[in-house]
Amino acid sequence: MLVSVYVPFAVTAVLAVLGPRLARRLPPRPAAWALACAALVTAVGWAGALALLAFTGLAQVPLVAAEGRWSVAALRAEDPVYRIVAAASALVLVVGAVSLVVAAVRQVRHLVRARQECARLPGDTELAVVDDDAPLAFALPGAPGRIVVSRGMLRCLGDGEREALLAHERAHLRGRHHLFQSVWRLTAALNPLLRPLAVAGGFVLERWADEEAAEHVGDRKVVAHAVGRAALAAARAPRPLALAVTGGAVPQRVRALLDPPPARRSLPFVAGGLLMAVCCASLANAASDSDHMVDSAQWAQCAVHAGTAGAPSKHRHTPGSCCAGHERHANREHRP
Repeated sequence: MLVSVYVPFAVTAVLAVLGPRLARRLPPRPAAWALACAALVTAVGWAGALALLAFTGLAQVPLVAAEGRWSVAALRAEDPVYRIVAAASALVLVVGAVSLVVAAVRQVRHLVRARQECARLPGDTELAVVDDDAPLAFALPGAPGRIVVSRGMLRCLGDGEREALLAHERAHLRGRHHLFQSVWRLTAALNPLLRPLAVAGGFVLERWADEEAAEHVGDRKVVAHAVGRAALAAARAPRPLALAVTGGAVPQRVRALLDPPPARRSLPFVAGGLLMAVCCASLANAASDSDHMVDSAQWAQCAVHAGTAGAPSKHRHTPGSCCAGHERHANREHRP
């Protein structure tokens, strides 16, 4: 446990540094899925590691030890974690849990407002054109969601660019990109080190929609011009909270559209998968070590109650004592 419990922290740090850089160079659709999976796994690993570290301190509280029937002295003798580390881990875990709840409430409110806005829009088709001179274009998630475009934006674009803009926003709805955003925001709320993944994820989602729009239109330059003109036109307009064609790093998006489609690469995904596997395996190993440590402390407490100096032999039976259950457990573990 001394080493394995800290591995999820190291994996998170590596992912936070390298993940965004790699995601911008990979095909956007698999990159989005990879970032979402990596954020979920590392967030769980982060919380689990903090919980294990915090438990080593909490388990030494006399009231907790009495409830768990283990020896505080034995636990302190085997515990490899400093108390200050356990206390800091508990504090970080509590702050992260509160932040996660707050972020979850905000996400739910955001989705509810989006659905209400969808219901208030004129018409009943996927596209809603609003009579507004401000250049706006965005996708509202809902059931199934709607595309909102202002007349001011339509006047700024040519026919082919309008088609590209609508294809871009339609890709956001079809791909359920708001769910990816929710995953990144919630995991970043729990673990602040994952915030770079959330920023990179927003860019990747826009690139995903750009690539689907390019496939639909059949001309990458038209989509690049549409993205550039829409961003310039909307520079002074209020920025919507929903997914929009003007979101993300527009110059990088335009540059990517003017280049050939990104090549498929398997090595980064394999390396990321191995990192996730290491994170999960190390957390499982740390949990197993913690369980054995508690078992040893319970054996020591049983020995005290039984009036012996050490742990009872696996062949000794003391009916009615707490050692009986541990004897049966030990016999099963040592059975060939």
